Amino acid sequence: MKTTLILILAGALTGAVIASGVVPPALSWYSSPGGLPGGAQVQAVVQIPEVIRYATTSLIRGQLIGAAIGSAVGLVLGIVLGFRGWRAGGRVDVRSY
Repeated sequence: MKTTLILILAGALTGAVIASGVVPPALSWYSSPGGLPGGAQVQAVVQIPEVIRYATTSLIRGQLIGAAIGSAVGLVLGIVLGFRGWRAGGRVDVRSY
């Protein structure tokens, strides 16, 4: 049980860290204009607070998704490792909990 909880928390932390590295390049790729002829500039007036809100919201959402995926992987690993240890011993040692 303790090992499973540690794996869930470690998976959530790992997923959030990986998402912190993956989401910003994905956001810049998703929001960059495509199909412009070489050297053309995008003429736009932007609302800076809205852009910042969009970017931070998307980053936090990506981190939450990464943490959820990582914790699910940690849960599955904890269950698999728990069953393997349980089968190998043949019985449960109460002192290990």
